[in-house]
Amino acid sequence: MDYEIITDSAANLTYSLIKKYDIKVIPMKYFIDTEEFDADMTSDDDGWIKDFYRNLREKKQITTSCINEAEFEKMFTEVLENGRDLIYLAFSSGLSKTCSIAQDVAERLREKYPDRKIYVVDTLAASFGQGLLVDYAARQRAEGKTIDEVYNWQESKKLHLCHQFTVDDLFFLKRGGRISAATAIAGTMLGIKPVLHVDNEGHLINIAKVRGRRQSLNALVERMEKTAVNPKNQRVFIGHGDCIDDALYVKKLVHEKFGTTDFEITYINPIIGAHSGPGTLALFYVGTER
Repeated sequence: MDYEIITDSAANLTYSLIKKYDIKVIPMKYFIDTEEFDADMTSDDDGWIKDFYRNLREKKQITTSCINEAEFEKMFTEVLENGRDLIYLAFSSGLSKTCSIAQDVAERLREKYPDRKIYVVDTLAASFGQGLLVDYAARQRAEGKTIDEVYNWQESKKLHLCHQFTVDDLFFLKRGGRISAATAIAGTMLGIKPVLHVDNEGHLINIAKVRGRRQSLNALVERMEKTAVNPKNQRVFIGHGDCIDDALYVKKLVHEKFGTTDFEITYINPIIGAHSGPGTLALFYVGTER
């Protein structure tokens, strides 16, 4: 097809998926103390991501940044100059300024390239939830769908993309300002684990509290049971913060409860992992509502 699918590192796509579907990814930056790194996936080797989580567990200061105008302009212009249209699936505007910056650049480029189609989708999604939307777009392109059909599907379905998260270490939610220090201390002492999701405005929201790690993992699947549409035949994504055994446990629950067989499991990369911490477990699927 005569268009490119573009996303950013927040989509958490594996290197295999990026290569399989020829997806363009604009890398985002993260910083360990003052050292800068790209969060793009350049191989399936997981050594670098294990190092990242080791640094998180040591409570090193890790921050992230959004993509600037020049980076968007460079990527978009290269595509347009090659005579191709583009659709960019952006990290949630509820969590980053990245989408807004991309929209400003796209507006300028539409004037310069009036014959080209330039779509920016605010996915209102994060991590592998954003990645699952990109995966759907790539599969639709491979099936021969036009850029307009892909864009319209994204806009009509994105609020059905469900994100269910739980975290193991409340320190990172405290550091990000999502819970108070007192709540983090009390929750840690009592073994309280939050269950969170990304809402219709693209914000990360605490929706439940359970006691114990295993119960928090069970709660993710219980919420899926309430909202998932035809889960047996869905493609389900699971992201983990260096806790593969927990990811496999959730996969087993989903398979046993719904008969689902199509899974993608990977590490939560630094763009989200820096804020959610080691032990984060996230489940993504299509539902009746978020």
